[in-house]
Amino acid sequence: MDNSTLQVLAVDRLAPAIADQSLFNDIFSQHSSADYNDAINQAKELVITFLNRQKKPFSGITPSQLNQLFEQVDFDVPLSSYQELFHEVDELYVQHATAFHLPHYIAHLNCPVVIPALAAEVLVSAINSSQDTYDQSAGGTLMERRLIDWTAAQIGYPSDADGIFTAGGSQSNLMGLLLARDHFALNHYGHNIKQDGNPLAARRFRIFVSEKSHFSNQKNAALMGLGEQSIISVATDSRFRMRIDALQAAIEAEIALGNIPIAIVATAGTTDFGNIDPLNDVADLASQYGVWMHVDAAYGCGLLLTDNYRYLLNGIERAHSVTIDYHKSFFQPISGSAFIVRDKKLLQIIKHHADYLNPEDQDYEEYPAQINKSITQSTRRFDALKLWFTLRLMGREKLGEYIDTLIYRCKQAAEMVKLDPELELLSDSDISILLFRYAPAGLADEQRCAVNQQIKKQLFHSGQVLLASTKVNGRFYLKFTIFNPLASVEDIKDIFTKIKATGATYVQQPN
Repeated sequence: MDNSTLQVLAVDRLAPAIADQSLFNDIFSQHSSADYNDAINQAKELVITFLNRQKKPFSGITPSQLNQLFEQVDFDVPLSSYQELFHEVDELYVQHATAFHLPHYIAHLNCPVVIPALAAEVLVSAINSSQDTYDQSAGGTLMERRLIDWTAAQIGYPSDADGIFTAGGSQSNLMGLLLARDHFALNHYGHNIKQDGNPLAARRFRIFVSEKSHFSNQKNAALMGLGEQSIISVATDSRFRMRIDALQAAIEAEIALGNIPIAIVATAGTTDFGNIDPLNDVADLASQYGVWMHVDAAYGCGLLLTDNYRYLLNGIERAHSVTIDYHKSFFQPISGSAFIVRDKKLLQIIKHHADYLNPEDQDYEEYPAQINKSITQSTRRFDALKLWFTLRLMGREKLGEYIDTLIYRCKQAAEMVKLDPELELLSDSDISILLFRYAPAGLADEQRCAVNQQIKKQLFHSGQVLLASTKVNGRFYLKFTIFNPLASVEDIKDIFTKIKATGATYVQQPN
Protein backbone atom coordinates (compact mmCIF):
# COMPACT_ATOMS: atom_id res chain seq x y z
CA MET A 1 0.00 0.00 0.00
CA ASP A 2 1.57 3.28 -1.10
CA ASN A 3 1.49 6.66 0.68
CA SER A 4 -1.25 8.06 -1.55
CA THR A 5 -3.56 5.20 -0.54
CA LEU A 6 -2.87 5.86 3.13
CA GLN A 7 -3.70 9.54 2.71
CA VAL A 8 -6.99 8.73 0.96
CA LEU A 9 -7.95 6.33 3.74
CA ALA A 10 -7.15 8.92 6.39
CA VAL A 11 -9.29 11.55 4.71
CA ASP A 12 -12.07 9.00 4.21
CA ARG A 13 -12.13 8.19 7.93
CA LEU A 14 -12.35 11.90 8.82
CA ALA A 15 -15.14 12.63 6.36
CA PRO A 16 -18.11 11.89 8.67
CA ALA A 17 -16.70 14.19 11.35
CA ILE A 18 -15.95 16.94 8.83
CA ALA A 19 -19.45 16.66 7.43
CA ASP A 20 -20.94 17.18 10.89
CA GLN A 21 -20.85 20.97 11.21
CA SER A 22 -22.13 20.73 14.78
CA LEU A 23 -18.73 19.36 15.76
CA PHE A 24 -17.16 22.64 14.71
CA ASN A 25 -19.90 24.61 16.44
CA ASP A 26 -19.00 22.81 19.65
CA ILE A 27 -15.29 23.54 19.30
CA PHE A 28 -15.30 27.02 17.80
CA SER A 29 -17.71 29.12 19.82
CA GLN A 30 -17.75 32.00 17.33
CA HIS A 31 -19.96 29.81 15.11
CA SER A 32 -22.67 29.74 17.76
CA SER A 33 -23.65 32.91 19.60
CA ALA A 34 -26.13 30.91 21.68
CA ASP A 35 -23.40 28.63 23.00
CA TYR A 36 -21.20 31.63 23.73
CA ASN A 37 -23.96 33.46 25.61
CA ASP A 38 -24.78 30.35 27.60
CA ALA A 39 -21.17 29.79 28.65
CA ILE A 40 -20.47 33.43 29.49
CA ASN A 41 -23.73 33.93 31.38
CA GLN A 42 -23.15 30.85 33.52
CA ALA A 43 -19.59 31.97 34.22
CA LYS A 44 -20.90 35.40 35.21
CA GLU A 45 -23.48 33.86 37.54
CA LEU A 46 -20.82 31.74 39.22
CA VAL A 47 -18.61 34.80 39.73
CA ILE A 48 -21.52 36.69 41.30
CA THR A 49 -22.30 33.68 43.48
CA PHE A 50 -18.69 33.56 44.63
CA LEU A 51 -18.62 37.26 45.47
CA ASN A 52 -21.91 37.16 47.37
CA ARG A 53 -21.64 33.73 48.98
CA GLN A 54 -18.21 33.95 50.53
CA LYS A 55 -18.43 35.30 54.06
CA LYS A 56 -14.91 34.40 55.11
CA PRO A 57 -11.71 34.41 53.05
CA PHE A 58 -11.21 30.63 53.01
CA SER A 59 -13.31 27.53 53.47
CA GLY A 60 -10.66 25.84 55.60
CA ILE A 61 -10.60 22.69 53.49
CA THR A 62 -7.40 20.64 53.65
CA PRO A 63 -5.48 19.30 50.63
CA SER A 64 -6.37 15.71 51.59
CA GLN A 65 -10.08 16.56 51.69
CA LEU A 66 -9.88 18.22 48.29
CA ASN A 67 -7.91 15.33 46.84
CA GLN A 68 -10.77 12.97 47.66
CA LEU A 69 -13.02 15.05 45.39
CA PHE A 70 -10.44 15.17 42.62
CA GLU A 71 -10.00 11.42 42.64
CA GLN A 72 -13.56 11.12 41.31
CA VAL A 73 -12.79 13.09 38.13
CA ASP A 74 -12.44 11.01 34.96
CA PHE A 75 -11.07 13.02 32.02
CA ASP A 76 -12.00 10.23 29.61
CA VAL A 77 -15.71 10.82 30.28
CA PRO A 78 -16.73 14.36 29.23
CA LEU A 79 -19.55 16.18 30.98
CA SER A 80 -22.85 16.63 29.16
CA SER A 81 -23.46 20.37 29.61
CA TYR A 82 -22.08 23.68 30.81
CA GLN A 83 -24.39 23.34 33.80
CA GLU A 84 -22.65 20.13 34.83
CA LEU A 85 -19.26 21.67 34.18
CA PHE A 86 -19.85 24.78 36.29
CA HIS A 87 -21.31 22.65 39.08
CA GLU A 88 -18.14 20.54 39.12
CA VAL A 89 -15.82 23.55 39.03
CA ASP A 90 -17.82 25.19 41.82
CA GLU A 91 -17.34 22.13 44.03
CA LEU A 92 -13.67 21.63 43.22
CA TYR A 93 -12.48 25.21 43.03
CA VAL A 94 -14.80 28.17 43.50
CA GLN A 95 -16.23 27.18 46.89
CA HIS A 96 -12.72 26.92 48.27
CA ALA A 97 -10.97 29.70 46.36
CA THR A 98 -9.25 32.30 48.50
CA ALA A 99 -11.44 35.40 48.56
CA PHE A 100 -9.07 38.32 48.13
CA HIS A 101 -12.01 40.74 47.99
CA LEU A 102 -12.94 40.18 51.65
CA PRO A 103 -11.32 42.44 54.28
CA HIS A 104 -10.36 39.49 56.50
CA TYR A 105 -7.97 38.35 53.79
CA ILE A 106 -4.95 40.36 54.88
CA ALA A 107 -2.07 38.04 54.02
CA HIS A 108 -0.12 38.52 50.79
CA LEU A 109 0.20 41.06 47.99
CA ASN A 110 -3.04 39.94 46.35
CA CYS A 111 -5.33 42.83 45.52
CA PRO A 112 -9.07 42.88 44.96
CA VAL A 113 -9.60 43.66 41.28
CA VAL A 114 -11.59 46.49 39.75
CA ILE A 115 -14.59 45.71 37.56
CA PRO A 116 -13.40 47.46 34.35
CA ALA A 117 -10.41 45.13 34.27
CA LEU A 118 -12.71 42.11 34.58
CA ALA A 119 -14.72 43.31 31.60
CA ALA A 120 -11.49 43.62 29.63
CA GLU A 121 -10.55 40.03 30.50
CA VAL A 122 -13.52 38.80 28.45
CA LEU A 123 -12.20 40.55 25.35
CA VAL A 124 -8.60 39.55 26.02
CA SER A 125 -9.49 35.85 26.17
CA ALA A 126 -12.15 35.76 23.47
CA ILE A 127 -10.27 37.69 20.78
CA ASN A 128 -6.97 36.14 21.89
CA SER A 129 -4.57 38.62 20.29
CA SER A 130 -0.88 37.97 20.60
CA GLN A 131 1.21 41.00 21.49
CA ASP A 132 4.43 39.94 19.79
CA THR A 133 3.88 41.60 16.39
CA TYR A 134 1.62 44.26 14.91
CA ASP A 135 0.01 41.87 12.45
CA GLN A 136 -1.22 39.75 15.37
CA SER A 137 -2.52 42.61 17.47
CA ALA A 138 -2.76 45.93 15.57
CA GLY A 139 -4.50 48.32 17.98
CA GLY A 140 -3.40 46.15 20.89
CA THR A 141 0.24 46.92 20.07
CA LEU A 142 -0.42 50.65 20.09
CA MET A 143 -2.46 50.46 23.31
CA GLU A 144 0.37 48.67 25.08
CA ARG A 145 2.91 51.20 23.81
CA ARG A 146 0.76 54.13 24.98
CA LEU A 147 0.40 52.59 28.44
CA ILE A 148 4.15 52.01 28.66
CA ASP A 149 4.69 55.66 27.67
CA TRP A 150 2.15 56.78 30.29
CA THR A 151 3.79 54.70 33.03
CA ALA A 152 7.24 55.95 32.07
CA ALA A 153 5.96 59.54 32.36
CA GLN A 154 4.60 58.77 35.84
CA ILE A 155 8.05 57.47 36.80
CA GLY A 156 9.56 60.71 35.53
CA TYR A 157 11.41 59.22 32.57
CA PRO A 158 12.10 61.26 29.43
CA SER A 159 10.20 60.71 26.18
CA ASP A 160 12.72 58.20 24.82
CA ALA A 161 11.91 55.66 27.56
CA ASP A 162 10.39 52.36 26.54
CA GLY A 163 9.36 48.97 27.87
CA ILE A 164 7.08 45.99 27.64
CA PHE A 165 4.36 44.21 29.60
CA THR A 166 5.56 41.02 31.28
CA ALA A 167 4.04 38.11 33.19
CA GLY A 168 5.16 39.35 36.60
CA GLY A 169 7.66 41.16 38.76
CA SER A 170 10.17 38.30 38.84
CA GLN A 171 10.36 38.33 35.04
CA SER A 172 10.67 42.11 34.99
CA ASN A 173 13.48 41.91 37.55
CA LEU A 174 15.19 39.29 35.38
CA MET A 175 15.12 41.71 32.46
CA GLY A 176 16.69 44.41 34.62
CA LEU A 177 19.59 42.21 35.72
CA LEU A 178 20.07 40.70 32.27
CA LEU A 179 20.34 44.12 30.64
CA ALA A 180 22.68 45.28 33.41
CA ARG A 181 24.98 42.31 32.80
CA ASP A 182 24.90 42.49 29.00
CA HIS A 183 25.28 46.27 28.91
CA PHE A 184 28.29 46.09 31.24
CA ALA A 185 30.00 43.34 29.25
CA LEU A 186 29.43 45.13 25.95
CA ASN A 187 30.65 48.51 27.17
CA HIS A 188 33.62 47.35 29.26
CA TYR A 189 34.86 44.33 27.28
CA GLY A 190 33.24 44.70 23.87
CA HIS A 191 31.78 41.26 24.61
CA ASN A 192 28.33 40.31 23.28
CA ILE A 193 26.85 37.89 25.82
CA LYS A 194 23.79 37.25 23.68
CA GLN A 195 26.02 35.76 21.00
CA ASP A 196 29.03 34.45 22.91
CA GLY A 197 27.81 33.67 26.42
CA ASN A 198 29.23 34.94 29.68
CA PRO A 199 32.83 36.18 29.55
CA LEU A 200 35.38 34.66 31.89
CA ALA A 201 35.18 37.77 34.05
CA ALA A 202 31.47 37.11 34.71
CA ARG A 203 32.30 34.87 37.66
CA ARG A 204 33.50 38.07 39.36
CA PHE A 205 30.40 40.15 38.50
CA ARG A 206 28.61 41.41 41.61
CA ILE A 207 25.06 42.71 42.09
CA PHE A 208 24.16 44.57 45.28
CA VAL A 209 20.72 44.20 46.88
CA SER A 210 19.12 44.91 50.23
CA GLU A 211 19.09 41.96 52.61
CA LYS A 212 15.29 42.39 52.53
CA SER A 213 15.00 42.44 48.75
CA HIS A 214 12.91 39.97 46.74
CA PHE A 215 14.22 36.43 46.32
CA SER A 216 13.88 36.72 42.54
CA ASN A 217 17.28 38.44 42.51
CA GLN A 218 19.00 35.23 43.59
CA LYS A 219 16.95 33.08 41.21
CA ASN A 220 17.58 35.40 38.29
CA ALA A 221 21.32 35.54 38.93
CA ALA A 222 21.36 31.74 38.82
CA LEU A 223 19.39 31.71 35.56
CA MET A 224 21.90 34.12 34.01
CA GLY A 225 24.82 31.85 34.84
CA LEU A 226 26.26 34.23 37.43
CA GLY A 227 25.22 32.09 40.37
CA GLU A 228 23.70 33.19 43.63
CA GLN A 229 27.23 33.99 44.77
CA SER A 230 27.06 37.11 42.58
CA ILE A 231 24.35 38.61 44.79
CA ILE A 232 25.72 40.69 47.67
CA SER A 233 23.21 41.37 50.44
CA VAL A 234 23.51 44.79 52.02
CA ALA A 235 22.55 45.50 55.63
CA THR A 236 19.43 47.51 56.42
CA ASP A 237 18.56 50.15 58.99
CA SER A 238 16.06 49.99 61.87
CA ARG A 239 13.20 50.25 59.37
CA PHE A 240 14.69 47.58 57.11
CA ARG A 241 15.75 49.93 54.30
CA MET A 242 19.11 49.59 52.59
CA ARG A 243 21.85 51.44 54.47
CA ILE A 244 23.86 53.63 52.12
CA ASP A 245 27.01 53.41 54.24
CA ALA A 246 26.72 49.63 54.18
CA LEU A 247 26.15 49.66 50.41
CA GLN A 248 29.29 51.69 49.76
CA ALA A 249 31.30 49.54 52.14
CA ALA A 250 30.07 46.39 50.38
CA ILE A 251 31.01 47.78 46.97
CA GLU A 252 34.49 48.75 48.17
CA ALA A 253 34.97 45.37 49.82
CA GLU A 254 34.13 43.51 46.61
CA ILE A 255 36.43 45.73 44.57
CA ALA A 256 39.24 45.03 47.04
CA LEU A 257 38.66 41.30 46.49
CA GLY A 258 39.07 41.77 42.75
CA ASN A 259 35.36 41.48 41.99
CA ILE A 260 33.42 43.68 39.59
CA PRO A 261 30.29 45.64 40.63
CA ILE A 262 27.81 45.77 37.73
CA ALA A 263 24.44 46.65 39.30
CA ILE A 264 22.51 47.82 42.33
CA VAL A 265 18.91 46.77 42.89
CA ALA A 266 16.91 49.16 45.06
CA THR A 267 13.55 48.02 46.41
CA ALA A 268 10.56 50.37 46.40
CA GLY A 269 8.26 48.46 48.72
CA THR A 270 9.80 45.42 50.39
CA THR A 271 7.58 42.35 50.59
CA ASP A 272 8.00 41.90 54.32
CA PHE A 273 7.96 45.53 55.47
CA GLY A 274 6.50 47.74 52.74
CA ASN A 275 9.44 50.12 53.04
CA ILE A 276 11.46 51.92 50.39
CA ASP A 277 15.22 52.06 49.97
CA PRO A 278 16.72 55.59 49.74
CA LEU A 279 16.50 55.86 45.96
CA ASN A 280 18.35 59.13 45.45
CA ASP A 281 21.25 57.98 47.60
CA VAL A 282 21.41 54.68 45.73
CA ALA A 283 21.37 56.59 42.42
CA ASP A 284 24.31 58.69 43.63
CA LEU A 285 26.39 55.58 44.33
CA ALA A 286 25.35 53.92 41.08
CA SER A 287 26.58 56.99 39.23
CA GLN A 288 29.77 57.17 41.27
CA TYR A 289 30.73 53.57 40.52
CA GLY A 290 29.34 53.49 36.99
CA VAL A 291 26.93 50.62 37.59
CA TRP A 292 23.37 49.91 36.50
CA MET A 293 20.57 50.90 38.88
CA HIS A 294 17.38 48.85 38.80
CA VAL A 295 14.37 49.64 41.01
CA ASP A 296 12.06 46.80 41.97
CA ALA A 297 8.83 48.76 42.41
CA ALA A 298 6.55 45.75 41.98
CA TYR A 299 4.75 46.75 45.19
CA GLY A 300 5.60 50.43 45.58
CA CYS A 301 4.54 51.36 42.04
CA GLY A 302 1.11 52.27 43.40
CA LEU A 303 2.68 55.40 44.88
CA LEU A 304 2.92 56.72 41.31
CA LEU A 305 -0.86 57.10 41.46
CA THR A 306 -1.06 59.33 44.54
CA ASP A 307 0.00 62.95 44.77
CA ASN A 308 0.11 62.67 48.57
CA TYR A 309 2.82 59.99 48.70
CA ARG A 310 4.53 60.17 45.30
CA TYR A 311 7.52 61.85 46.98
CA LEU A 312 8.45 58.51 48.57
CA LEU A 313 9.63 57.42 45.11
CA ASN A 314 11.82 60.46 44.49
CA GLY A 315 14.94 59.21 42.73
CA ILE A 316 13.22 56.40 40.84
CA GLU A 317 13.49 58.50 37.69
CA ARG A 318 17.29 58.19 37.90
CA ALA A 319 17.24 54.40 37.60
CA HIS A 320 18.21 52.68 34.36
CA SER A 321 15.22 50.35 34.69
CA VAL A 322 12.11 49.82 36.79
CA THR A 323 9.79 46.90 37.57
CA ILE A 324 6.07 47.71 37.77
CA ASP A 325 3.36 45.28 38.91
CA TYR A 326 -0.07 46.48 37.86
CA HIS A 327 -1.55 43.29 39.31
CA LYS A 328 -0.57 44.49 42.74
CA SER A 329 -0.95 48.19 43.41
CA PHE A 330 -3.05 49.05 40.33
CA PHE A 331 -5.80 46.55 41.33
CA GLN A 332 -5.51 44.52 38.14
CA PRO A 333 -6.12 40.79 37.64
CA ILE A 334 -3.12 38.50 37.31
CA SER A 335 -1.11 38.84 35.21
CA GLY A 336 -0.01 42.36 34.49
CA SER A 337 3.50 43.61 35.03
CA ALA A 338 5.89 45.82 33.09
CA PHE A 339 9.59 46.38 32.63
CA ILE A 340 10.56 49.93 31.68
CA VAL A 341 13.93 51.42 30.75
CA ARG A 342 14.92 55.08 30.83
CA ASP A 343 16.52 54.89 27.37
CA LYS A 344 14.91 52.71 24.70
CA LYS A 345 18.28 52.11 23.04
CA LEU A 346 19.17 49.86 25.97
CA LEU A 347 16.60 47.32 24.75
CA GLN A 348 18.52 46.83 21.50
CA ILE A 349 20.85 44.48 23.39
CA ILE A 350 18.22 41.73 23.60
CA LYS A 351 16.65 42.04 20.13
CA HIS A 352 16.70 38.90 18.05
CA HIS A 353 15.30 38.58 14.52
CA ALA A 354 13.42 35.67 13.01
CA ASP A 355 12.53 35.85 9.33
CA TYR A 356 9.05 34.44 9.87
CA LEU A 357 8.16 36.86 12.68
CA ASN A 358 10.26 40.01 12.95
CA PRO A 359 12.65 40.11 9.97
CA GLU A 360 15.67 42.37 10.14
CA ASP A 361 14.68 44.42 7.09
CA GLN A 362 11.25 45.42 8.46
CA ASP A 363 10.62 49.08 9.33
CA TYR A 364 9.70 48.89 13.03
CA GLU A 365 8.82 52.55 13.21
CA GLU A 366 6.07 51.88 10.69
CA TYR A 367 5.08 48.40 11.96
CA PRO A 368 6.16 48.11 15.60
CA ALA A 369 6.85 44.69 17.13
CA GLN A 370 6.85 44.32 20.89
CA ILE A 371 8.68 41.00 20.61
CA ASN A 372 11.84 42.99 19.92
CA LYS A 373 11.79 43.97 23.60
CA SER A 374 10.95 40.57 25.13
CA ILE A 375 13.38 37.99 26.50
CA THR A 376 11.13 35.04 27.36
CA GLN A 377 7.75 35.48 25.70
CA SER A 378 6.83 35.46 22.04
CA THR A 379 3.14 34.63 22.21
CA ARG A 380 1.93 37.04 24.88
CA ARG A 381 -1.51 37.97 26.21
CA PHE A 382 -2.99 41.42 25.69
CA ASP A 383 -2.89 42.18 29.44
CA ALA A 384 -2.51 45.88 28.70
CA LEU A 385 -6.20 46.08 27.76
CA LYS A 386 -7.17 45.57 31.41
CA LEU A 387 -5.18 48.62 32.48
CA TRP A 388 -6.55 50.58 29.52
CA PHE A 389 -10.14 49.86 30.62
CA THR A 390 -9.28 50.82 34.19
CA LEU A 391 -7.56 54.11 33.47
CA ARG A 392 -10.07 55.23 30.83
CA LEU A 393 -13.08 54.53 33.04
CA MET A 394 -11.74 55.21 36.55
CA GLY A 395 -8.68 57.40 36.05
CA ARG A 396 -5.43 57.80 37.94
CA GLU A 397 -7.01 59.97 40.64
CA LYS A 398 -9.51 57.30 41.75
CA LEU A 399 -6.81 54.63 41.90
CA GLY A 400 -4.65 57.07 43.83
CA GLU A 401 -7.44 57.50 46.38
CA TYR A 402 -7.38 53.74 46.93
CA ILE A 403 -3.63 53.85 47.63
CA ASP A 404 -4.13 56.77 50.03
CA THR A 405 -6.76 54.74 51.87
CA LEU A 406 -4.47 51.72 52.20
CA ILE A 407 -1.64 53.81 53.63
CA TYR A 408 -3.95 55.59 56.06
CA ARG A 409 -5.53 52.32 57.19
CA CYS A 410 -2.10 50.84 57.82
CA LYS A 411 -1.15 53.82 59.98
CA GLN A 412 -4.36 53.34 61.97
CA ALA A 413 -3.60 49.64 62.42
CA ALA A 414 -0.08 50.47 63.62
CA GLU A 415 -1.50 52.83 66.22
CA MET A 416 -3.85 50.09 67.44
CA VAL A 417 -0.87 47.78 67.95
CA LYS A 418 1.13 50.44 69.77
CA LEU A 419 -1.75 51.11 72.17
CA ASP A 420 -2.48 47.44 72.89
CA PRO A 421 -0.36 45.94 75.70
CA GLU A 422 -0.92 42.45 74.30
CA LEU A 423 0.53 43.28 70.88
CA GLU A 424 4.07 44.15 69.82
CA LEU A 425 4.87 46.21 66.69
CA LEU A 426 8.12 45.49 64.89
CA SER A 427 8.22 48.31 62.32
CA ASP A 428 6.16 51.05 60.71
CA SER A 429 5.57 50.85 56.97
CA ASP A 430 6.00 53.35 54.15
CA ILE A 431 3.04 51.72 52.40
CA SER A 432 0.64 49.15 53.85
CA ILE A 433 2.43 46.24 55.54
CA LEU A 434 2.46 45.65 59.27
CA LEU A 435 4.70 43.23 61.18
CA PHE A 436 3.66 42.50 64.74
CA ARG A 437 2.94 39.65 67.11
CA TYR A 438 0.71 38.67 69.97
CA ALA A 439 2.94 39.21 73.00
CA PRO A 440 1.15 39.21 76.35
CA ALA A 441 3.22 39.82 79.45
CA GLY A 442 4.94 36.83 80.95
CA LEU A 443 5.67 34.97 77.74
CA ALA A 444 9.30 34.27 76.89
CA ASP A 445 10.45 35.07 73.36
CA GLU A 446 10.46 31.43 72.29
CA GLN A 447 6.91 30.99 73.60
CA ARG A 448 5.75 34.08 71.73
CA CYS A 449 7.04 32.63 68.48
CA ALA A 450 5.27 29.31 69.11
CA VAL A 451 1.97 30.95 70.06
CA ASN A 452 1.96 33.21 67.00
CA GLN A 453 2.61 30.24 64.75
CA GLN A 454 -0.43 28.55 66.26
CA ILE A 455 -2.52 31.70 65.80
CA LYS A 456 -1.78 31.82 62.09
CA LYS A 457 -2.40 28.10 61.64
CA GLN A 458 -5.66 28.06 63.59
CA LEU A 459 -7.13 31.09 61.85
CA PHE A 460 -6.18 29.64 58.46
CA HIS A 461 -7.87 26.32 59.12
CA SER A 462 -10.96 28.05 60.47
CA GLY A 463 -11.00 30.23 57.37
CA GLN A 464 -11.89 33.29 59.46
CA VAL A 465 -8.74 35.33 58.85
CA LEU A 466 -5.87 34.75 56.44
CA LEU A 467 -2.62 36.22 57.75
CA ALA A 468 0.90 36.08 56.40
CA SER A 469 4.04 35.67 58.48
CA THR A 470 7.80 35.95 58.33
CA LYS A 471 10.86 35.59 60.48
CA VAL A 472 13.08 38.51 61.44
CA ASN A 473 16.33 37.71 63.24
CA GLY A 474 14.95 34.26 63.96
CA ARG A 475 11.74 35.55 65.54
CA PHE A 476 8.31 34.69 64.12
CA TYR A 477 5.98 37.60 63.34
CA LEU A 478 2.49 37.90 61.95
CA LYS A 479 2.07 40.10 58.91
CA PHE A 480 -0.78 42.25 57.67
CA THR A 481 -0.73 43.20 54.01
CA ILE A 482 -3.46 45.83 53.87
CA PHE A 483 -4.44 45.79 50.21
CA ASN A 484 -8.21 46.19 50.24
CA PRO A 485 -9.50 49.79 50.15
CA LEU A 486 -12.85 48.57 51.48
CA ALA A 487 -11.33 47.21 54.69
CA SER A 488 -12.63 49.42 57.50
CA VAL A 489 -11.26 50.28 60.92
CA GLU A 490 -13.86 47.93 62.37
CA ASP A 491 -12.61 45.12 60.16
CA ILE A 492 -9.06 45.68 61.41
CA LYS A 493 -10.22 45.77 65.03
CA ASP A 494 -12.13 42.52 64.53
CA ILE A 495 -9.06 40.82 63.09
CA PHE A 496 -6.97 41.90 66.08
CA THR A 497 -9.72 40.63 68.40
CA LYS A 498 -9.70 37.22 66.71
CA ILE A 499 -5.88 37.08 66.86
CA LYS A 500 -5.83 37.81 70.58
CA ALA A 501 -8.69 35.44 71.37
CA THR A 502 -6.99 32.63 69.46
CA GLY A 503 -3.65 33.37 71.09
CA ALA A 504 -5.20 33.42 74.56
CA THR A 505 -6.46 29.85 74.16
CA TYR A 506 -2.89 28.63 73.64
CA VAL A 507 -1.41 30.74 76.42
CA GLN A 508 -3.98 29.34 78.86
CA GLN A 509 -3.40 25.71 77.91
CA PRO A 510 -1.49 23.70 80.54
CA ASN A 511 2.00 22.53 79.57
